[in-house]
Amino acid sequence: MKQILLLLSAILISHLSIAQSHTQQINTFREHYLKELGQSPDSPLRGKDLSSIHFYPPDSAYRIKATAKLLTGERPFQMPTYDGTSKGFVRHALLSLHIKGQAVQLTIYRNTGLMLNPLYRDYLFLPFTDPTNGEETYMGGRYIDLKTSDIKNGTVEIDFNKAYNPYCAYSDGYRCPVPPKENNLQIAVRAGEKKYTGSKQQRPKTGAAQ
Repeated sequence: MKQILLLLSAILISHLSIAQSHTQQINTFREHYLKELGQSPDSPLRGKDLSSIHFYPPDSAYRIKATAKLLTGERPFQMPTYDGTSKGFVRHALLSLHIKGQAVQLTIYRNTGLMLNPLYRDYLFLPFTDPTNGEETYMGGRYIDLKTSDIKNGTVEIDFNKAYNPYCAYSDGYRCPVPPKENNLQIAVRAGEKKYTGSKQQRPKTGAAQ
């Protein structure tokens, strides 16, 4: 009996350590995120505005390993943006994963313009919407950033705790892509950034469109 109790205790401690490690990782990620958001010349927010940004508590259940099927022969297309224009993208990979036990699929995209820039050619874009939009989170959906190197041996880790709002959540006038319908999740994702509670800001004159 004692050995069983010791084993259960070891398992519990191991799980707590993993959870704590993930929580620390997410807290560090958010610290850097807020710092960049407050200092970037492209951002509509400044120091005092950051107090109106909120997140769900870190939850390792939303750090999910997905199966990634690379797509070939895909034709570039124009993804609509919230300012009425569009941006060029190409479908890169189809993800299969489970969120809270529910099987879902998502598509990862590559920006055709960034593909020509050596600094950002490995950038992958995962926009999505879910039932929390408009109530708990930004009505226009949220984004997750990845790199091509994150896909290894047909799998990729998706951490919804890193989901963030586009600049359009804080100010009008940005070219924020509208998540395609194929990435409209039917299950609520209570992880990542929540709805901005501040007032709409003025877009900086020097700001580049997101």
